[in-house]
Amino acid sequence: MREEVLSKPKGSLESMARNIRRLVVQMIYEAGSGHVGGSLSAVDILTALYFHHMKHDPAIPKWPDRDRFILSKGHAAPALYAVLAESGYFPKEELMRLRQIGGILQGHPNMNKTPGVEASTGSLGQGLSIANGIALGAALTGKAIRVYVLIGDGELDEGQIWEAAMLANHYKLDKVTAIIDYNKLQVDGPVDQIMTLEPLADKWTAFGWNVIEINGHDMGAILDGLERTDQLVGGPSIIIANTIKGKGVSFMEHSVQWHAKAIGEDEFELAMKELS
Repeated sequence: MREEVLSKPKGSLESMARNIRRLVVQMIYEAGSGHVGGSLSAVDILTALYFHHMKHDPAIPKWPDRDRFILSKGHAAPALYAVLAESGYFPKEELMRLRQIGGILQGHPNMNKTPGVEASTGSLGQGLSIANGIALGAALTGKAIRVYVLIGDGELDEGQIWEAAMLANHYKLDKVTAIIDYNKLQVDGPVDQIMTLEPLADKWTAFGWNVIEINGHDMGAILDGLERTDQLVGGPSIIIANTIKGKGVSFMEHSVQWHAKAIGEDEFELAMKELS
């Protein structure tokens, strides 16, 4: 069972990603707050997963045989919400109620409020452990599902990530694919100044993971990377996706100031013009 929307061609996926970026900017502008930079860097990855790669059905959000996606970097919720709305999990009108009291779209994902959200996240470092638990449960019950988890590069400072990396290798969880949104910036500054990550690929290889490195804004490379990880057996896989913080809006790109910041009216108009 696959939704028709999952088979969009590459060109349509790129167009969808531009639309998702517009929605992200508009949502955060209307809310007056939100994490725009890391949401924009993750858009292409989320678009590829939800509109092409993952097995899911918005008409049956709790379909037992669906693939699972965990947004470990929960502050990028605007990107996930836009993708879920475009997929049909809830009306798009809800997007403009981001962070409103009584709304279904909180500042971080809440599985009890938002259709399509698989896990409540936001305390960084927990998403990979959640993905491992889902994969282990699926293996025990014979479910043929895959679990995808998106991790921030600053989030790799958390020790729990590396504990979960060891566990996934120990239990040979080859249905787990982690994706690092490697935009090189975290809230306090460049990641290489806060906590050195390199040699990042070698570290994951040493932990027993299959490692693929891609351009995280090249839709063809993203789709190819996801397909390759699905074919790898005997252990978990990770895609290191090299991305740009604030991707798509010139004055936000490569800028740590846009990790989390309200968008002014002039900035909103310029951003929407660039994304049109």
